[in-house]
Amino acid sequence: MVEARPNVHRRRLGSALRSLRSGAGLSMEEAAERLGLAGKPALSKIENGKQRVSGLGLTAFFQIYGVDSEETRAKIKAMASLAASGKRTNLLDEYKEAIRTHEFEDYLHLEGMAAMAEAYLHVVPGLLQTEDYATAIVERSQKWPSKREVKHFVDLRLARQVALTRENPITMWSILDEAALRRAVGGPEVMRGQLQHLLDMMEKHSHVEVQVLPFSAGAHAGIDGPFQLLHFQVGPPVAVVETMTTSVYLEEDRDVGRYASALDFLRTQALDGPASRRFIHDLIKDSHT
Repeated sequence: MVEARPNVHRRRLGSALRSLRSGAGLSMEEAAERLGLAGKPALSKIENGKQRVSGLGLTAFFQIYGVDSEETRAKIKAMASLAASGKRTNLLDEYKEAIRTHEFEDYLHLEGMAAMAEAYLHVVPGLLQTEDYATAIVERSQKWPSKREVKHFVDLRLARQVALTRENPITMWSILDEAALRRAVGGPEVMRGQLQHLLDMMEKHSHVEVQVLPFSAGAHAGIDGPFQLLHFQVGPPVAVVETMTTSVYLEEDRDVGRYASALDFLRTQALDGPASRRFIHDLIKDSHT
């Protein structure tokens, strides 16, 4: 095992191993002794993402923590592979010119591993965007100086949407501010196509849900800005907050809990599923008049 600078993947692996240890009812001292590690500090480095763990080393963790599930073992091994090797997904290889920051590279990894994404947003989420809507958003962001770069990044965004149709698709629960649906991104025709696409995706996929937070809701729990929570089948969720220049990943229980509570409040303030569909349908209808 080699000490390394923590990154989001090593932290997630460490957190997952910590959860398994807790589930086994072992203190850090007890676990370190049974694992043959040099005391509590050595295990602490692993659980805090400061030390890599080889696939062979994971076998000892599984045995000591009583992890019999092959599915859980496979997921932990996959996390360890990302944490240890910097493994690149096909998207990262194919669209490397469009990926400018390590933070966005981390996000693509996390999105690929996520079982569920919950979000409060001021724009339609990338996984539900049409090509025309995505192009208008990316062009106006002023981040990409040429049409070729805009197209390359839009192509990446559309390629990410395979997450909704893969064998184990990501579950999406989006709370969209009314402004996201009324802002005429790309013009009325583009916006009509985007709104219809939202309805089509909700009808086609039971794992896609959209709630509308109407202006009439007034002040609300997401007033400070958009955010999302990514949930995984192994390990705790991660809160993601995007700024103009980077993405911030919050993993502490206190931070994640705050965003989870905000989503719970937002769900109660937003229109329910059927009412949200009617709201979007009426917007499409009104746009033709």
